[in-house]
Amino acid sequence: MPLPALRILVIEDNRLLRDNLQALLSAHGFHASFAADGRSGLQMALVDPPDVLVLDLGLPGLDGLQVCQRLRAESDRHVPILMLTARDALDDRLLGFRSGADDYLVKPFAGEELVARCLALSQRHRAGQPHVLCIGSLRIDRRSHEVQRQGQRIELHQTSFDILLALAEAWPRTLTRSELVQRLWGDTPPDSDPLRTHLYLLRQMLDKPFSTPMLKTVHGVGFRLESDEHAL
Repeated sequence: MPLPALRILVIEDNRLLRDNLQALLSAHGFHASFAADGRSGLQMALVDPPDVLVLDLGLPGLDGLQVCQRLRAESDRHVPILMLTARDALDDRLLGFRSGADDYLVKPFAGEELVARCLALSQRHRAGQPHVLCIGSLRIDRRSHEVQRQGQRIELHQTSFDILLALAEAWPRTLTRSELVQRLWGDTPPDSDPLRTHLYLLRQMLDKPFSTPMLKTVHGVGFRLESDEHAL
């Protein structure tokens, strides 16, 4: 089965890597555009949002974190961002996620892995969607991180918001526990089991004030959101 013809924007200042990525992406039938610095790349992403943005962390002009932050603040739609970096420390990855990155790939990397991650991001985030996701009365603004249910604003801590967003982007599919852990902590999950605590906190805020719970446990599988539309 042929791969979908994704529109990918690569912001990378290393010319050799840009050339290699151009050959790789073209060979898979993707439509690739390139920028060599943060400012011009950000402008390209705002004027013509790609299906996936492949973004180097270390860039001249604006670095990758600044491009992430400004794209999230200024774009009218969600652009999935795969950040490339030579840094593999957990703190660096967490800083990237807080700035708006959706996934990380540490250099050097295999070309096929980059292709696979671009495809996964485009499907997971339903590339090109507006920032606001709606499931029943639930509204999630991916740009402002504002969450509302039945018109009432719900204040969530960052990890609870990240769990809710992952479930909303996967809806109506069930996410396994391992998928959620990978989404939140990547390949270096904590030694303890904080997911249980964060799910409890999310339920307290999302479901407890309302008559119909939306966060469902699918025993032996994982977790999913269920629309409350029938209860309205």
